[in-house]
Amino acid sequence: MRKAFLLALALASFVFAQARPKVRAITAFIRIDASHYEAQAGEAVKFLNAAREEYKAAGFEVETIRVVTQPLAEYTKGMTHADALALLRKYGELGAKLGFSPNLGAVQLTDGEDRSTVDLAIDVFASTKINGSLIVAAENGIHWKSIREAARLIKAVAAKSPNGGGNLNFATTAMVKAYGPFYPGAWHNGPGKTFAVGLESAGVVAEVFAQFHEPGAAEAKLAEALTGHLMRAEAAAVRIAAATQWTYAGIDPTPAPLGDVSIGRAIENFIGAPFGSAGTMTAASVITRAVQSTPVKQVGYTGLMVPVLEDNVLAKRWEEGTYNMDSLLAYSAVCAGGLDTIPLPGDITEERLARILGDVASLAWKWRKPLAARLLPAPGKKAGDRTAFDDARMANTIVR
Repeated sequence: MRKAFLLALALASFVFAQARPKVRAITAFIRIDASHYEAQAGEAVKFLNAAREEYKAAGFEVETIRVVTQPLAEYTKGMTHADALALLRKYGELGAKLGFSPNLGAVQLTDGEDRSTVDLAIDVFASTKINGSLIVAAENGIHWKSIREAARLIKAVAAKSPNGGGNLNFATTAMVKAYGPFYPGAWHNGPGKTFAVGLESAGVVAEVFAQFHEPGAAEAKLAEALTGHLMRAEAAAVRIAAATQWTYAGIDPTPAPLGDVSIGRAIENFIGAPFGSAGTMTAASVITRAVQSTPVKQVGYTGLMVPVLEDNVLAKRWEEGTYNMDSLLAYSAVCAGGLDTIPLPGDITEERLARILGDVASLAWKWRKPLAARLLPAPGKKAGDRTAFDDARMANTIVR
């Protein structure tokens, strides 16, 4: 059986033999106001489209361009709930029209903020494709009231959105700093006209780990392989910044997966066994050290993403039971991960959600590392049932 498993890994790895990582996201960070948001977002999109062309000229395919605003409460202050919701729905429609993925900014930055902002975010996530996040731990400590608000938001969005899918666009983040390019946890509170870049490079890890299985050699080769791609990507960003009045914040070297570009497969290449088997934590540690050693301006998670539903191998292993939430929290001790796209029973309580989020925040605060949680209660589903999320980016798997 082990020989058959290794043969399957080798065949899967061959797919990536000539692969080059895509640019998953060029993310612009801007400031908007209710009266001029269309022009402000339009200016950002004009910049992003020019940046996309620069990356195409450098040999990269660009998957998405993204726009992140300042925190939600800042540009909706003084508006009624109905008016603010109408504004954000129009902002979402503008994203579809202009071809960018919108983010409404941080829902809460500090503990004890106005709950009405969370009420607004609930209706936005339940009825649009806009992304956003809520911060529950930062340099000033763990935000326990915000954890309760995040749990309330998750439970409400699950109930209000089709199949609970609105929570795919929401992240609870802990110790995640500003200007990371990856969604949904991207946020900022700065002056705007800043951009960051993230690559979809899990395939690079799969290639290296298919050939090198000793930690030392694998780490060195992975750092070398990632550095080559990241430096080309950063060179393009530097050119873009020099030709515009936009500030380059950095690049997140985290090797993002998506579908068959699988970090789960990469780790299985390394350990020669299903994800979650002995050696998985070693692989997570090797990837993180290699990523963090790359000589580029780093921003964001700078570690390892393990999104259960965004990675076809991870979704399959979740169904098979080779790992669970406790496994992911353990791996997060040596990487920047957390609990990403975790399918949960529809009847999970706010109290239970808050306890899970509290564990993520406690781990992030203890080790001063960026972690995030995307928890996905599936309405009407119980343990053993299959999810029915209709987002094309996501695989479906069973609830545990």
